[in-house]
Amino acid sequence: MKVGVFDSGLGGLTVVSSIQKIFKGAQLFYIADTAYAPYGEKTPEEILNRCDSITRYLLENHGIEALIVACNTATSAAIKHLREKFPFLIVIGTEPGVKPAILNTKTLNIGVLATPRTLKGDKYQILVNELSSIKKVKLHEQACVGLVEQIEKGEIDTKETFDMLEKWLEPMKNDNVDTIVLGCTHYPLIDFVIKKIMGNDITLIETGDAIAKRLKILSEEKGHINEGPLKINVCHTGEINRFMIDKILNNKNIEVRKCAI
Repeated sequence: MKVGVFDSGLGGLTVVSSIQKIFKGAQLFYIADTAYAPYGEKTPEEILNRCDSITRYLLENHGIEALIVACNTATSAAIKHLREKFPFLIVIGTEPGVKPAILNTKTLNIGVLATPRTLKGDKYQILVNELSSIKKVKLHEQACVGLVEQIEKGEIDTKETFDMLEKWLEPMKNDNVDTIVLGCTHYPLIDFVIKKIMGNDITLIETGDAIAKRLKILSEEKGHINEGPLKINVCHTGEINRFMIDKILNNKNIEVRKCAI
């Protein structure tokens, strides 16, 4: 099985980290589209066109059979297009874990951290409307402008990053938020900072493990035998922090190179 995964940068590697725990007998090609990051500040049309180009690159150069859009913003902008244009592919998107957050909360106050584009996107709004009947909750939404850039630079434990998060999270703490949706695949990389501010009792909802399980199920339905090694290749279109790749995946057998898409 050949699997393509992409995001605007390092964030999607949190999904790859979950995949490497349970998925075997495959070759995984990860595209860190750092030359076009961050997606959250691009128009939906720009994001859709970029997603289309990356998918065609992965098909033409690596013959992928499954595609994971490891980015909430890109999923919102392009997942429908990708499924319609490439119906022969397994296509798995990423969306904020609002449903598990609703099922988890005791205080009925849920925080949502995401990029501006994700929060404004139709997919997120439709998701929230669909789930509003499960339980009456209050969503405390926060667009985290600049946080992806901090993480991409590897500044996950600096005073600047802490101050950004504290400014956004203190109002949630005061409003008795007990569950926070990490609505961007980058954000699990600063979960320890969030806990430092909110306290260790806070529940953080991320989607990497759910995506990995979905990939395993759908690929096995197509005949994939989940045995043997998983080989991972990382390709980046712009600059990338190699230290962060090693930190996220903790896997020395990864080929990293620059590519033009």
